[in-house]
Amino acid sequence: MCTNCGCSVVGEVGIHSHSHDHTHDNGHTHSHDNGHHHHHDDTHQTIAVGQAVLAKNDRLAERNRGYFMAKNLLVLNVLSSPGSGKTAFLERTIQDIGSRIPTGIIVGDLETDNDAVRLSNSGAAAVQITTGTVCHLESDMVLKAAQQLNLDALDLLVIENVGNLVCPAAYDLGEDLRVVLLSVTEGEDKPLKYPTMFKSAQVVIISKVDIAEAVEFDREKALSNIRKIAPQAVIFEVSSRKGQGMREWYQYLEQQLKKSPISPVSGVR
Repeated sequence: MCTNCGCSVVGEVGIHSHSHDHTHDNGHTHSHDNGHHHHHDDTHQTIAVGQAVLAKNDRLAERNRGYFMAKNLLVLNVLSSPGSGKTAFLERTIQDIGSRIPTGIIVGDLETDNDAVRLSNSGAAAVQITTGTVCHLESDMVLKAAQQLNLDALDLLVIENVGNLVCPAAYDLGEDLRVVLLSVTEGEDKPLKYPTMFKSAQVVIISKVDIAEAVEFDREKALSNIRKIAPQAVIFEVSSRKGQGMREWYQYLEQQLKKSPISPVSGVR
């Protein structure tokens, strides 16, 4: 993971705001959910450093969680591998429900602000974090980005994490819900190959179902694998392009917004 490979050692992380021309009437109120063993000193030191990095991030995540709770926000951490359709899924979500659920987006990418611009054009207040060589977002990055948004005007805050199914699994960002996407083009065994990510998800989205038949996607096998690794997760099968399954996703979001503050993410590591 990142704590061992060194990708978290970087220079400056860029954070850029993007505004849009849409206005929202937010007059309503709501309340918020392989067999040899060697013992070297450098190995022990690396593990200690890794634990320290994650412990610091967890402390900052709890700070974020309290801050977001005080703002009455529902916060989603949306994760997937590159190309799974995260941005298209969020774009469709904002277009369809943004007028009744004011939404802010924090977007994480190694470079460019393309996705933030795209989501801003869909109607969301967006902030781009460019991480350079870091393959995940961390709690301090998220707080700095969130403070560039008018959180008092929002009901929903979405964190679109860097495309990666490995390192982001270890980093709690202070979210209420962890949403993991699996596209039909990726293979039915993705949950088995990347169990840590799926085990920590409250929601799994199967995306691009409109092309499932064309790519010979085995739906039952995929569902079985998800349920085996993540029995706690609510599963939605959607097509962002066609709108299939999106209504059920929106209903779920609205139910979560009506709930009391959601328990912290469990099983992150």
